Amino acid sequence: MRYAHSNYEAYVQPPAPEGMEGRSAWIVGGGLGGMAAAAFLIRDAGMAPSAITILEASDSDGGALDGAGNAETGWLIRGGREMEEQFQCLWDLYRSIPSLEIPEASVLDEVWQVNQADPSISPVRAMCNRGRPLADRDRLTLTGKARREIIALILTDEDELAGKTIADVLSGDFMASNFWLFWRSMFAFETWHSAIEMKRYLARFVHQILGLKDLHTLKFTRYNQQESLSRPLATWLADQGVVFRHGVKVTNVAVDVSGRTKVATHLDWLENGAAAGVDLGPADLVFVTNGSMVENSRWGDHHTPAPIDTTIGEGSVWQLWRNLATQDTAFGNPDVFCGDTKKSRWLSATVTTRDARIPELVKRITGRDPFSGKIITGGPVTIADSSWLMSWVVSRQPHFKGQPEGQMVAWLYGLFSDVPGDYVKKSMQDCTGEEITREWLFHMGVPVDQIDDIAATGTTTRPCMMPFITAQFMPRAPADRPKVVPDGSINLAFLGQFAETPRDTVFTTEYSVRTAMEAVYTLCGVRRAVPDVSDGIFDVRMLLQAAAELRDGEKVPASGLIRHLTQGTEIDDLLERYGLV
Repeated sequence: MRYAHSNYEAYVQPPAPEGMEGRSAWIVGGGLGGMAAAAFLIRDAGMAPSAITILEASDSDGGALDGAGNAETGWLIRGGREMEEQFQCLWDLYRSIPSLEIPEASVLDEVWQVNQADPSISPVRAMCNRGRPLADRDRLTLTGKARREIIALILTDEDELAGKTIADVLSGDFMASNFWLFWRSMFAFETWHSAIEMKRYLARFVHQILGLKDLHTLKFTRYNQQESLSRPLATWLADQGVVFRHGVKVTNVAVDVSGRTKVATHLDWLENGAAAGVDLGPADLVFVTNGSMVENSRWGDHHTPAPIDTTIGEGSVWQLWRNLATQDTAFGNPDVFCGDTKKSRWLSATVTTRDARIPELVKRITGRDPFSGKIITGGPVTIADSSWLMSWVVSRQPHFKGQPEGQMVAWLYGLFSDVPGDYVKKSMQDCTGEEITREWLFHMGVPVDQIDDIAATGTTTRPCMMPFITAQFMPRAPADRPKVVPDGSINLAFLGQFAETPRDTVFTTEYSVRTAMEAVYTLCGVRRAVPDVSDGIFDVRMLLQAAAELRDGEKVPASGLIRHLTQGTEIDDLLERYGLV
């Protein structure tokens, strides 16, 4: 497998690798990574679709790309992955998947048309003081010290950051900035999360610095990501002949590591409570989604808090990874990620409106009619003075195809779910849907004498506790995630947010699809190159532009800009090492 930093091979249909006849693939996990692997096996490796089996523990496909529920008991959204133009592997996949909405168009065509007709921009990126826009929301408010820390972190080798947290490398100056407020609420970072992941995000999304204040660089699907991304892909795979088996919990992959190579020899699983499995030969490929952000997600309702379930038992994807890791150190260290759920969990909630009061409130704050069919918040609106650090999103409506006219769906989340609220004096994780709605309405500026009635009668709100939702951000060393294809492996690869591919960023749709492409291309010998990561650190112009933005408009000569921002470091050596001179 190789990378290409151009579009020369972007539209190439490679010849099928030799020896694909008679080969099969077992894919553990029906999330985006698993389904993408199946698509690349068909499109680029020439594998017969009927030889591909996807084993999925749940009764649905898509993993974290979810969207469920109904208009009566409440719509359900655990979260939404933000997307942008530079997700090259994601768009490479979806150029080949037919749209379910537009005849003779791909999903990529559909997304492009939606965003061309209705480009995203946030009218109110942050607010405070009960419904008022944050006064300095148009500034990043970075001090010179904070700016220098950002650039220094981008230029630090990952080995030097092993086990370190964001708080270890960025000071209080940085934490007090609007940059950090916008950044953490957009990407769900906490101060105790991995410095390595923060470095990767800063480098990977250096161009996003230009859009932090209004989110104009984001791209959104027409509906929720289950209906707009997951369902078209699953439909196409099933139509091709891929076998989907739901309700199958894979418990172990036996791997022979006794020689120079690593060969998966057997799959064990539980199906309807009964143990079963299959023997594997070297020609049988195994793709394992190790770890899960949404494992053990539990829903509450309008009158019941969402329970916290941190159990890891047989049949859990985390236990599967543990069973693999005991066989060889090359298979990673799952407990680094799943071992402290107090630092990897937070709560979200889906609000389904029952009357016009909350839609009118959203219209007043954003200046946009929620029922116009256009972009409303254009991403998260962060409540800067919320004790829960609550953000809220109203996507283009209807957000679900089955949503009736006049009904609005909003999504709320709080990064600090274990502290008391400002109106509801309880932690978010102990609150019912109705109580979470009260806290939101308080920060939206609803008169106190109206809050309780609107929360009780104007919505159905469903909270969701996700104990592992930011497990991928836990502090780690480079070897804690297994390589997509471990050294010496001839038929086993890892997929998703807990597999390791250089320089790209977890908690993205792009990461799931990239790991799938790399896994298929490596194990099958596909000759087409994988698109290289669009990493701003390798684009001097973009770095200079972003650095200028960090100056909040102050003009600094380009020739001295990077040296100015990184004052106090061995900048000449760093610039030379990274090819910036």
